[in-house]
Amino acid sequence: MKITPVILCGGSGTRLWPLSRKSYPKQFSPFIGSESLFQTCAKRLSAETFRSPVIVTGDPFRFVVLQQLQDIGIEPDTVLIEPVGRNTGPAVIAAALQVAESDPDALLLIAPSDHLIPDQATFRASIDAAIPAALAGQLVTFGIKPNHPETGYGYLELGSDTCDTSTPIALKRFVEKPAQVEAEHMLAAGNYLWNAGIFLFTAKSIIAAYRAHALTTYQCVKAALD
Repeated sequence: MKITPVILCGGSGTRLWPLSRKSYPKQFSPFIGSESLFQTCAKRLSAETFRSPVIVTGDPFRFVVLQQLQDIGIEPDTVLIEPVGRNTGPAVIAAALQVAESDPDALLLIAPSDHLIPDQATFRASIDAAIPAALAGQLVTFGIKPNHPETGYGYLELGSDTCDTSTPIALKRFVEKPAQVEAEHMLAAGNYLWNAGIFLFTAKSIIAAYRAHALTTYQCVKAALD
């Protein structure tokens, strides 16, 4: 079963000013090599096991998104343009509702556009390992094994003492960006991952989750999308 990538590229990237700025954020800048982070993300998710991507971006970036995709020979399935940024939650449900109109059983891989992922093989293996759980109705999130007590990332607490990624592990909780002492404790505990913000699920599963747990967001986004 092919996966539909949903690439989120609406952020303003203000933390890397002046290389990244509100009018031209970091995901569109060529930090590594000649291609932007957005372009490398789109290429990473363009293998034969993927469908054409759904892009969610902000109104100021509509033309740069289309131009950068054209430059690397990728034709998007849909480009959803937000008139006002509302962060990840509304962007995800907008994409899910859009895809579900034609295929509610579609597998969606939610991916921020500004990640650098050098180990492509491990990344793909992690996705492949998550597919059965996602098809069974689970919401799968991906984490990164921490190597220092970072306070700028959110964390995932696993419901197991192992970080074996050959099969999905039940998640106990999300942890917001911690203080230094808490980050040191989580690193030592060994059952925490950095939250990568990458998710895999079916369109109908995430729509059901929003309707159950974030009904106002679901209703507002559906009205806006309609």
